[in-house]
Amino acid sequence: MTGRKKRFLGFLSIITALLVWLGSHGGRTVMALPPPEDIPEEILRTEIILDARSPIDGRPLNAAEYAQLQEQLQVSPQPKLSTDLRQTVYLIQLRKALLQFFPFLDL
Repeated sequence: MTGRKKRFLGFLSIITALLVWLGSHGGRTVMALPPPEDIPEEILRTEIILDARSPIDGRPLNAAEYAQLQEQLQVSPQPKLSTDLRQTVYLIQLRKALLQFFPFLDL
């Protein structure tokens, strides 16, 4: 290559790099930080929530009602299933397990 071609290619590469750099920034400002109106996550974690929803029916509750409902849910015993229903559930689970090992069975 001649010196003239080398200089031309060097000049062309500099011009191309400048055009790429200008095109990529295009007058836009780069935002590395979130907008100032966003509340930081650290502050949101420490915020005390005063209203909640019922896990049963989804209606809005205040803090006292929610605490009372949580206490009632922990104190009340689990509902008992009838023996027939319990046996049916057991048989369904047994059938499911058997079909995993023996998929060719017609159960």
